[in-house]
Amino acid sequence: MIGFKKVVTILILIINSYGVYAQDFADVYEKLQQSKILNDHFFGFSLYDLDENQFLVDVNGHKYFTPASNTKIFTLYTALEMLGDSIPGIQYIEKGDSLLFWGTGDPTFLHSKMDSHIVYNFLKNSNKKLFYVPTKMQNKFFAAGWAMDDFDAYYQPEIATLPIYGNVVTFRGTANNQMRVVPTHFQDMLHTEESLDKGKFSMSRSFTENRFLKSRETVPNKYVNEVPFKSSASLVVKLLSDTLGKMVEIIDYNKPVTVKTIYSNATSYVLREMMLPSDNYLAEQILMMASLQKFEKFDTYLVRDWMKQNYYKRFADEVVLHDGSGLSCYNKVTPKSMIELLIAVKQKVPDESNRFKLFSAGGVDGTLKRAYSTDRGVPFVFAKSGTITSVYCQSGYLITRSGKKLAFSFLNNNFIDEKNSEIRQEMVAIMTYIRQNY
Repeated sequence: MIGFKKVVTILILIINSYGVYAQDFADVYEKLQQSKILNDHFFGFSLYDLDENQFLVDVNGHKYFTPASNTKIFTLYTALEMLGDSIPGIQYIEKGDSLLFWGTGDPTFLHSKMDSHIVYNFLKNSNKKLFYVPTKMQNKFFAAGWAMDDFDAYYQPEIATLPIYGNVVTFRGTANNQMRVVPTHFQDMLHTEESLDKGKFSMSRSFTENRFLKSRETVPNKYVNEVPFKSSASLVVKLLSDTLGKMVEIIDYNKPVTVKTIYSNATSYVLREMMLPSDNYLAEQILMMASLQKFEKFDTYLVRDWMKQNYYKRFADEVVLHDGSGLSCYNKVTPKSMIELLIAVKQKVPDESNRFKLFSAGGVDGTLKRAYSTDRGVPFVFAKSGTITSVYCQSGYLITRSGKKLAFSFLNNNFIDEKNSEIRQEMVAIMTYIRQNY
């Protein structure tokens, strides 16, 4: 009988706590339940109080969703666990009159925006013969679940052990309607293709080779397009030789146990550049660097599995990831798992100002700059968005007017793309309501 009384007491406490929980946020539940926009598709929403350590709102919290670029928060956390303060640029040894170097997966080398020139200057100023040692990677150049139709889209460059120029060719229209090509190595690989003629200028690339195609229409003078190229060791040394102005050769050489490392950029800078504009290329290459750092090989499956076994297995729901960017439609997570991830990121980066710099500030920067308005000039949502066909998600942190510090995950799947804009607006309206009323 004593045991039964204890059970009854516990049940009463649970019911009472749920009553307060429901009463406090009953209006939020009502907005979610009555929203015609949200209830026209599959959505999940979890809201968590970071100070009180309790869930405040939960709708479909244990249901699985495709997270799109919310996957990058997992990549962020992986980098915080596996990478140090600086990004490894290259590994190298000096042997007699020769300098042998290996790629580390560093995505910033000769990148149009992010290159620090540290690795470039090191190779340029070396008085030794330069030899590039290619490293085999276990990954394919595309991850499982990527859209093959997007092979020539700027947001889907190939994964590589030594990426260069962001693994893209940049095409720019000039004032006299000509085309400027960077790197110039690809200039002679640009061809006119009549089948692309559709009334306005367009470009593409052959699937199997670096044959770039343009339509016959006039090139707009402000045209800019980044088209991924097919990477190979021979192409890497050619591009290096061109930009360094001296010969770089390929050599087969077993990497010794002890090598030197040249570091290229602050890790925090690269992570911010991945998160705010939602850069898929950076996300995948960050996992490549983490793989080399942890396992001394390029196999991002090992990274995802290690994180799953050592961290995500503690989550309430299983986490299923197939890439680091969120391009894969095979990725599956729950809103509650996203909350648990955001809590883990908070524990890793407890300083709020530093942590919020890694997320888009609504109304201020990144992919959420135009989504939100600030509240009296102050941003209140710091989150990662995620968009692919029939998917729109936001997960991150919310500060209310009363000072509550919340984590949230708002995941939307299985809607027609024409509804994307109104779904975003509905989400923003609900998040703004929470900001202003709690």
